[in-house]
Amino acid sequence: MGDFLLKLIRPDLAFSSIRDFLELGGDVLLALMLATFVMWILIIERYWHFATAHKTIASSTIDAWNKRSDHDSWYARRIRERLISEVRQSSQRGLIYIKTLVAAAPLLGLLGTVTGMVEVFDVMAITGSSNARAMAAGISKATLPTMAGMVTSLSGIFFIAQIESKTRKAIANVEDELPLS
Repeated sequence: MGDFLLKLIRPDLAFSSIRDFLELGGDVLLALMLATFVMWILIIERYWHFATAHKTIASSTIDAWNKRSDHDSWYARRIRERLISEVRQSSQRGLIYIKTLVAAAPLLGLLGTVTGMVEVFDVMAITGSSNARAMAAGISKATLPTMAGMVTSLSGIFFIAQIESKTRKAIANVEDELPLS
């Protein structure tokens, strides 16, 4: 526990730990780290959107509808649909990228597994034996990316569900505020 707290206090130790972890997992782990970083930036952006911009968009949409005198005609209904569609688009922006990165994370982990196992087989072919010490580095490169890909994917799935729930509620709230006469 003391070592963990020391790493929080001293960033140089934290960066060296991350560097060591990336070296153990190979190049695929670096690609997975970059994909995870982008995924989290997009998730944070969606939460920021709902905390700030969505309120402005929803209120301007409701104001635009309330300024109209006609709420019954076919034309008014199409305008209502367009307004709701604009709110839907702003609420769902970037969600497909998050879903893609969540789906790609386990696949990148699997790629790390394959490259690590190729390294194990190379060691076996070069040494001509199944020396456990010689194979340990390859097995490490096989397991770390798989674990990291699964952790990334699982955390992303949780937040996708939350963001989609927020999106559905936001759209439903706007639909409720745009009554038809």
